[in-house]
Amino acid sequence: MEKIFQKFDKKEIRNIAILVIGYIFITILIKGGFLNRQYTSLLVPIAVNIMLAVSLNLVTGFLGELSLGHACFMSIGAYSSAIFTVNTNLPAILQFIIALIIGGIMAAIFGFLIGVPVLRLRGDYLAIVTLGFGEIIKSVLIAMSSITNGAKGLSKIPLYSNYKNYTVVYIIMAITVLMIANLVKSRDGRAICAVRDNDIATESIGIKVSAYKIKAFVISAFFAGIAGVLYAHNVGIIKPTTFDYNQSIEILVIVVLGGMGSIQGSIIAAIILTILPELLRGADNYRMLLYSIALILIMIFNHSKIREGLMENRTLSKLFQKKGGVENGTS
Repeated sequence: MEKIFQKFDKKEIRNIAILVIGYIFITILIKGGFLNRQYTSLLVPIAVNIMLAVSLNLVTGFLGELSLGHACFMSIGAYSSAIFTVNTNLPAILQFIIALIIGGIMAAIFGFLIGVPVLRLRGDYLAIVTLGFGEIIKSVLIAMSSITNGAKGLSKIPLYSNYKNYTVVYIIMAITVLMIANLVKSRDGRAICAVRDNDIATESIGIKVSAYKIKAFVISAFFAGIAGVLYAHNVGIIKPTTFDYNQSIEILVIVVLGGMGSIQGSIIAAIILTILPELLRGADNYRMLLYSIALILIMIFNHSKIREGLMENRTLSKLFQKKGGVENGTS
C-alpha cells in the first residue's frame, strides 16, 4: 500500500492553512465571548459529524457504494473505548490516547469482518445489508447488559473530549480530514475511484477490486470509530438506541448534501446541518421527512447508475463481438 502521507504540495499546504485559520477563528470567538454556552457546546458535535461525513464519503462518494451502517462503527468505537476508560484507572492523557486506539482498531476489525461478505453485494442490496448489521450490533449492545448496562446506557464516562478540550478534538478532526484527502489523491485513492467509475474495466487491468473495496471500508470504519470515541467522551453517557439507523441516515444526508466525492462539501454540510437544528428548533418535526425524501432520491439515483452501467457494458460487449467478427471474416 502506498504511503498515505506524501510530500506536501500547494493544495495540501492550502488545506492545512485553512484548518489552522479555522482554529484561530474559533478560538477568537470563544475567548472573545462571542459564542454562548449553547453554541460552544456544538463545537465538538460539529467536529464529530465532520469526521463521520468525511469517512463515509470515502465509501459512498469515492468508492461508490451506498452504506447505511456507519453509525454501527461509531457505536463500536464509542462503547469499546468507554468500557475501557470506565473500568481502568490511568492518567487522563494516557487513558484517552489508549481509548482512541482501542475505539479505532475495534471499529476497523468489525469493518473488515462485515466488509468481506457485504461488499460482494451492490447498490440497494448493500445498503439494506449494512442497515441490518447496524441493527444487529445495536441489539447485541442491549443484550450485553452486564458489560454495556443494556438499554439504560453506559454512564460515568470521563469527559476527555468536551468543549473544554476542544483543541485536542480539532487536531484529531484535522488529521482525519488531511489523511483521507491525501489517501484519495494517492495511488490507492485513484484505484478506489476507478472501481467506482467502472469496476469491470478496473478488474480487467489487474486491479483487485475486492481488496480496494475492503481497504476503503476498513479505513472508513476506523475513523468512524475514532469519531465514536470523541462522541462518548463528550456526552458522558451513551445508549444503544443513539446509534440506530436514523443516525446512519443523518450522516448519509450530510454526505449527499455536501456532494458525494467532495470532502470540502462534507465539511460545510456537517457544519450547517449541526447548527441548523439549533437555529430552527420549530421545524425539527420535519427532519425525518426530509431525510426520507433524500434517501428515496439516493435509491433512485443508484438505480439509474446501475442501469447506465449495464447498458454501457452491453454496448461494449457488442462492439467487441463485432470487431472480432470483422477480423475473423464472418461479417
